[in-house]
Amino acid sequence: METFEKPRWGARMLSPDKAFFPIWAPDCNSMRLALGDRVVDMHADEDGWFSVTCAATPGSLYQFVLPDGTRVSDPASRAQAKGVEGPSILTPPRDPALSRQWQGRAWEEAIIYEIHIGTFTEEGTFLGAIPRLAELAACGITAIELMPVAQFSGLRGWGYDGVLQFAPHHSYGPPQALKALIDAAHQVGLMVLLDVVYNHFGPHGNALPQYASQFFEDGRTTPWGKAVAFDNLNVRHYFLENALYWLRGFGFDGLRLDAVQHIKGTRKPDFLSELAETVSKAFPGTPTHLIVEDDERRRDLIEYRQGRRLMFDASWNDDFHHAAHTLVTQETTGHYEPYADAPSRMLAEAIAIGFPVAAAEIAEPVTPRARVAFLQNHDQVGNRAKGERLRSLVGDSVMDVLMSLLLLSPQIPLLFMGDDYGETQPFLYFADYDGELAEAIRRGRFEEAENFGWERAKDTGTLPDPIGVAAFSTSKLDWARARLPQGLRRRSQLNELTRIRARYVMPLRALQDCTILPTSQGVVAVDWRFDDGTLKMRANLSQSPQSIPRPGDAIIWSIGWHCDKVGVLAAPGIVVSVGPPKQGGFK
Repeated sequence: METFEKPRWGARMLSPDKAFFPIWAPDCNSMRLALGDRVVDMHADEDGWFSVTCAATPGSLYQFVLPDGTRVSDPASRAQAKGVEGPSILTPPRDPALSRQWQGRAWEEAIIYEIHIGTFTEEGTFLGAIPRLAELAACGITAIELMPVAQFSGLRGWGYDGVLQFAPHHSYGPPQALKALIDAAHQVGLMVLLDVVYNHFGPHGNALPQYASQFFEDGRTTPWGKAVAFDNLNVRHYFLENALYWLRGFGFDGLRLDAVQHIKGTRKPDFLSELAETVSKAFPGTPTHLIVEDDERRRDLIEYRQGRRLMFDASWNDDFHHAAHTLVTQETTGHYEPYADAPSRMLAEAIAIGFPVAAAEIAEPVTPRARVAFLQNHDQVGNRAKGERLRSLVGDSVMDVLMSLLLLSPQIPLLFMGDDYGETQPFLYFADYDGELAEAIRRGRFEEAENFGWERAKDTGTLPDPIGVAAFSTSKLDWARARLPQGLRRRSQLNELTRIRARYVMPLRALQDCTILPTSQGVVAVDWRFDDGTLKMRANLSQSPQSIPRPGDAIIWSIGWHCDKVGVLAAPGIVVSVGPPKQGGFK
């Protein structure tokens, strides 16, 4: 594995009045730098690099000039003045002084709350989010996860079409505002995770093909565009430096890597292995967390040895969501079709083993904290035809049971913003493009909606326009709901569940085995045996009371469990107990 001692990508200050400007442009025989009202020649270095050192101060605007006169942003820009195609802003190094006082939190303590900065508050900015952090911490949330913030085209979007991976999007605020948000989160005990997209670049504003075509593979594409050439060392350095930049420069506690099944290559070690090792070496002894979204369900990415991760802390558990959603909504099209025949069995497998057995051909359980479970997130809500949240589809009583199941399982729970108080405002897909690209996005929404339960034949109405401003403004949280009696009740219940989780579930570490007990359809019954205790969960998500395998006597939480009706659980209902270790095995 090649190591690097200093960054290759991005302009950086060498002194208060001097800066170094590099760019990798292997397709060009010359490059110039436009700095303010000056244009200076750059020196050709080895391996397609060009650079120049010249007088400059923080805040200076600059662009690179291609041989034909085209001006492009720095692909490793730390900040943009007017968007992806405008000038880059020379920034000083981030000062991690406050972050150094923060010692981090262990991964097993994570109760994650996913946030889209633009719709989390009316302001839609990093600074606007700060006043809400203490409320989340008071509910027992221990981590926030920001949807991608890297500079993308336009003023609004989900962030998964970023093109300048080092620059916080200018509509959310400058880099120092992001740093202030992270410091404020740490002060109230919240970890901050960042969703990063390394598998592709957005469809507009990416100038790399004009001067560095080797950044992308010939002949391989992803669903969103050209595949990134991770076998090229300069490309690898771009993303390795990016990961360290967010973690070191801003004080993020971890990264969530989007759709890693599209990160491919033949060079050894593979990129994901090198990223995991690079981060581990950069932060020895400091809790720094790495999570993946992996449709290939690779167990080797999330293996543990003697309680320590070998590569990544966890992967997202879409199977948990899909099975639970199918079970309680009876939607069986698109992504939900594979779960239609036995949703309660597949939910039990997803929660007990980590993967449905038939889907992943895995019969032995993974470490529970190696899977991040959720009832909804930006994908499952925003890709629905009308952005409906699960609560709007199934009602409060079912959601109370589902939230209990999520928060008291030994997997890492993730909530979507607004879940703390029961938000019912839709969250839609939105973007800010025009022309042919805008029309392509509009057409693509039909396919996405069908994948998430929408049946075109049954709905002759039009879908919300993803390009219009209304889709964005409609998706903003209605914080007034948090102060209503129902909102206060839900937050109180969340606080109680997180307290019980911290006291009884988090301390259960070394899993010995688990048992999925036979039940009727709609009922989930799982026992986990750890070195230091046995966790038993019974949930009835059918339409009627059901006989269930007897839980333990040390019941820590229940809804609909009546001692006078021995062995019968109401619908919907749940009962959870924790007791001493007990002999058993996986079935």
